[in-house]
Formats: sequence, C-alpha cells, structure tokens
Amino acid sequence: MTIYSRRAAALSASLIREVAETGMKMYDIIPLWFGEGQWPTAMPAIKAARAALDHDHFYQPNSGKPALREALCDYMNRLYNCHVTPPSITVTGSGMQGLMLTAQALCDPADKVIVIGPVWPNLAESFRIVGADISFVHLSAHQGRWQLDMDRLLGLLGDDVKAVLVNSPNNPTGWVMTQSEQDILLSHCRRNGIWIVSDDVYSRLYRHGRAAPHLFSLASPEDRIISVNSFSKAWSMTGWRLGWVAAPPELEATLAQLTEFNISCTAGFIQEAGLAMLTDGEPEIQQLTQKLADSFALTQSRLSALPDISFIQPDGAFYSFFSIRGMTDSTRFCKSLLHTAGVGLAPGRAFGPEAEGFVRLCYAQPAERLKTAFDRFADGYRAAL
Repeated sequence: MTIYSRRAAALSASLIREVAETGMKMYDIIPLWFGEGQWPTAMPAIKAARAALDHDHFYQPNSGKPALREALCDYMNRLYNCHVTPPSITVTGSGMQGLMLTAQALCDPADKVIVIGPVWPNLAESFRIVGADISFVHLSAHQGRWQLDMDRLLGLLGDDVKAVLVNSPNNPTGWVMTQSEQDILLSHCRRNGIWIVSDDVYSRLYRHGRAAPHLFSLASPEDRIISVNSFSKAWSMTGWRLGWVAAPPELEATLAQLTEFNISCTAGFIQEAGLAMLTDGEPEIQQLTQKLADSFALTQSRLSALPDISFIQPDGAFYSFFSIRGMTDSTRFCKSLLHTAGVGLAPGRAFGPEAEGFVRLCYAQPAERLKTAFDRFADGYRAAL
C-alpha cells in the first residue's frame, strides 16, 4: 500500500533538473540549462519592495491588490488592443501557480487536453496532475524554421476535448503562432466549446516586434480563453515568483477560491514590485530585448558554423533548440558535455520523446560569458557524443 497518490507516483522527474543537479556539484561549469536571464532585476522593483516592507505585512485579497489588477488590465489593453477588466485578472505567486490554478479550475479526471509540443514539461504536467488525459501535436522543423501542422491539430480538437494548451513564443523552440493560425484555432474552438489555455510568459520576448501575436487581440469577452503570464522573463524577476491569469470574468470567484486553498494570496511587497515594473519598467524590457538580440546574433553565428549542428530559427523567447547529428541520447550527451566542455545544456528529451536528438541552450547571457561557452562547446561537443 503506497502512502502517496497514484498521480504523484506517476510524475516524472525533470531531466533538466537532473542534468543541472549534476553540474552544480562540479567546478567551473557555465550553466545554460535553465530558462533564466543572467541580468538582475531593475531598481524600480527593488525600491518598491523595500518601501512596502515597512508596512505591507498582512494578508492580501485572494485575487490580488486592486491597484495591480488595474495596472495589468491597462498593460494588456495597450499591448494587445483588447478590453480586459479587473474581474478577469487573478494575481498569482508565479506563472507556474497560474497554470496549476487554471488546470484545477478547468479539468476533471480523464478530461482530454491537447498540447502543442515540444513544450516546457511543467505546462503539460500541471494538467496531468489533476488527472487530465494529455495528447500532443508536435511542431516540426522545415527549411530551418519550426512549423505547426494546423490540419493535424484541428483534427484532434473534437467536441470531446476540454482544452488545448498553446505556448507561444514557445519554450524550447522559439516557435510563434501567427495571428492567422490563432484566428483559425479560435474559430474552431468556439464551434466546439474548447478552452484555449495560452502560456504567454515569453510574449514580450518576440524578435519581430513589441509583442508576439496574442489571442486576446482577436477574442470577445465571452470566449473561452485563459492567458497565463509571469513577471519572470521580460522583467528579469524569476526569483520573485509573481504572475497573473487573465480569464473570463465568470471564473473570478473560482480562481479566487482556488488561490485561497493554494497560497491564500501573493505577498503584498512582491505585488508592489510588480506594480512598479508595470509603471516604470518598459525601458527595462527594451534594454533586455536589445541584449537578447545581440546574444541571438552571436548564438546564430557560432552554432551555424559548427559541423553536425542543425540550427533552427526561433522567432521568440531566448533559446536555441538545435539537433546534433549522431546524438541519440540527449540526457547522456548533456551530462557528458559537463565533463568535455564545462557547459550545461538542457536535454531535448525533457520536452517530450519527440524532442530527442535536440538540446536547448539559453542564450540570455552577457556576451563574454556566451563567447566563452561557445568556445568550450566547439572544442568539446564531439567528444560528448
């Protein structure tokens, strides 16, 4: 007789974490395995949090501070030309918690959920934890770019499906769903009563404009769309653990109740930090995107020059997801690379079995560090095969 649930027992450990835990015990490793930029949080957030700590020591509303919810509405409405109102906003203790709240709000055991992959494993696993039946539609690489087979996706989205999960810009590939693809998907899901859960954490890290195409630009208030977002990436606030969910207002009370049963509320001083970044942090995003553009140019140049590497163009996020000829076990390769090159990457297998043969590199790094990593990688990657 087990002492824990079957669902908990069935969860798979993160292969990214497995490689990282090995590398963290070693000397002089350049870690490019996690989805985390190496630039500190900007001062507006830090100053706001410090000031709030003088007085903001108490419980907050389950759905978040009214001022932050209002600011998030203003931010989304300006960015996506939509009409979000405060009842649609739930402040969360990270984007990850937003995904869990969404899964708990939508899914009963055995509900069918379709996921566009390869994808960050936590996205699918948050729905698997609540008992959903998960199936994948996988992106494929053609002529150096990632593409989605829309006909295959729509063929799986029958009226027996509860939700489809979309991560765009995508982690790990950098693929971005076009506005026309979003329009097709939204029309289909309207007809079949299917929820669209959009993981928009990398929305601002789009290589071709201020923000990636967003479903809210096409949606009506009654559409079954839930957007999950986070302050972690665009505002360099990974350790703060602050995010939000934008959903139809009819879910406001449900999400508030689920928040009560999960964490009660997000800390007030952290919410003040997020509010400060919404107010004063736009220049920080612009500076970050310029740094990422420089890092991407270096990454593209160095990887494209290496034999046996298939570089595939990303349109967003801050990763390169590339294949290496002759690599059949990406986890073993990444562990071996720690010894042969002193560089830590994420194995493709962590993002699903269809992603075996690939590795993910996070290029959100200062230039000198990234140059050193590529020098080491070029010298040691063949020995790691």
